[in-house]
Amino acid sequence: MVTMSTVFEKIISGEFPGRFVWADDVCVAFSTIEPIAPGHVLVVPRHPWAAWTDAPQEVATHLMAVARTIGLAQEQAFDAPRAGLIIAGFEVPHTHLHVIPMHSEADVAFVNARSVPEEELDRTATLLREALVASGHGANVPAEVDSPTLA
Repeated sequence: MVTMSTVFEKIISGEFPGRFVWADDVCVAFSTIEPIAPGHVLVVPRHPWAAWTDAPQEVATHLMAVARTIGLAQEQAFDAPRAGLIIAGFEVPHTHLHVIPMHSEADVAFVNARSVPEEELDRTATLLREALVASGHGANVPAEVDSPTLA
């Protein structure tokens, strides 16, 4: 049986472009190309478990901790009163957590997702990367926005 790489595996490998805000040995986080709100990112394990419930407990725990760290940085970077979290996973069969700066409950409705110009994705990724560095997480912010490789 031949397995196909997911779009997320292709982003992590560099085959497809990505705007990375976080990387470690277990997961990466990058901007989604159809954000619900500015600064919306995906926390994605490097291993392609299809459903988050397929991931080992320690991986699921780690993903949640990274999502929380990013959510706190989103609240600062985007002056958001909350950070939302969605785990859906039907669109790509590779575990991923949507972490979204929220100003209202509409900011966690997929119906509000839209394509945005690359400049907006660059701007919001830069703001979030700066907030992660400022909050003491610079060791996990990749050296280049387009690579999940740490310095």
